[in-house]
Amino acid sequence: MSRRQLERGAVLRGMVGATGIEPFPAGDGHGADDDCPILHIDMDAFFASVERLRCPRTRGQPVIVGGTGPRGVVYSADYIARTYGVHSAMPMSRALRLCPDAVVFPPDGAGYRRVSEAVMDILRAVTPDVEVLSLDEAFLDVSGARRRLGGPARIAGLIRARVREEQGLTCSVGVAPSKFVAKLASTRCKPDGVLLVPSARVTDFLHPLPVGALWGVGPKTEEALRRRGLRTVGDVAEVPVATLRHQLGDSLGTHLGALARGDDERGVDPVSVDRSIGAEETFDTDVADVEVIHRELLRLSERVARRLRDSGQLGRTIVVKLRRADFSTITRSCTLAEHTDVARDINSEARGLYDAAGMHHERLRLVGVRVEGLADSTEVHHQLALDEPEAGWREAERAIDRVARRFGDDVVRPATLAQREENDG
Repeated sequence: MSRRQLERGAVLRGMVGATGIEPFPAGDGHGADDDCPILHIDMDAFFASVERLRCPRTRGQPVIVGGTGPRGVVYSADYIARTYGVHSAMPMSRALRLCPDAVVFPPDGAGYRRVSEAVMDILRAVTPDVEVLSLDEAFLDVSGARRRLGGPARIAGLIRARVREEQGLTCSVGVAPSKFVAKLASTRCKPDGVLLVPSARVTDFLHPLPVGALWGVGPKTEEALRRRGLRTVGDVAEVPVATLRHQLGDSLGTHLGALARGDDERGVDPVSVDRSIGAEETFDTDVADVEVIHRELLRLSERVARRLRDSGQLGRTIVVKLRRADFSTITRSCTLAEHTDVARDINSEARGLYDAAGMHHERLRLVGVRVEGLADSTEVHHQLALDEPEAGWREAERAIDRVARRFGDDVVRPATLAQREENDG
């Protein structure tokens, strides 16, 4: 993508430097952003925005994406629904009580991934230094793009304009000297904004924020800090690091002390990969039937294996997650002799882990399957056993992938899952 093309999108939309919240200038061409090479791009209410784009009749109506069963949860809510108090991870039943007129869409993972890939292509047209965090957010280091496209704040405007023009979606962008500050900045200017935080203003920006804004501060740590009278990031910054280390432990104390002062030396990692790939399912009603749980583990193993193959990765450690009706949760794991992306292998281990957990006939609310210890499939070599055919289950599952991409995911599936649907029908 040429500079002329990017600039054309910016001029058409008039988005350069636009912001919803702007306590600091978004860039006036006089070097305000000279030391701010890090951008954090965050799509606005991504899943809900994609659904609204595909269904224009919802314009002006609240939109929610999530499961619609008795235990369905909200995956995404647009900004209209949020004014009613709806937010992600909320039970769908409660969301609909708060916002009964909402239009609800079931999640479409494949569709969201396609749009996400298009957005990430836009980012990579600006710089190869893109660290993808999820389907809807990424870090960029635009140091190498400045000569071609201008300062970081200008580049942020160009990106937002092109995303809007080509995808019909909005994003918010934080521009800062570090990843930590850039991510906070994008959150503060949502929706559809860009916020620049120059180095000279980092502490002014950070210190009024609540301590929960610090990475690594969960509810328990936040409560522990509050008990010590530390309510803002500025309060934490005033405490000697030695005291924080003594009170919170060496690692966390050092980490929080550095962030509170605005110190974050982590660079953008464009080759970062998933540490794990998993899937889980919450049942509509608690399930104690072993056969039903076995079938669900098979279905989840199929989903995880396909995601592994799609990403070009193999995994070696299989993990199952089992949540009882009282919400208590256990995990069990095992490590294979070799890496795999074969659903049959993953399911065999997942089923064995469940069987060995001694939870047969216990009522379960949720089950999950995850694969860890990931490696690039091109770097892992499989040693054939003496009696093993050259083509086996992996080749068969790859052939199924090709059929599914052409005709749909449900065309070919294990007989056990097909029989389940026939029985349910």
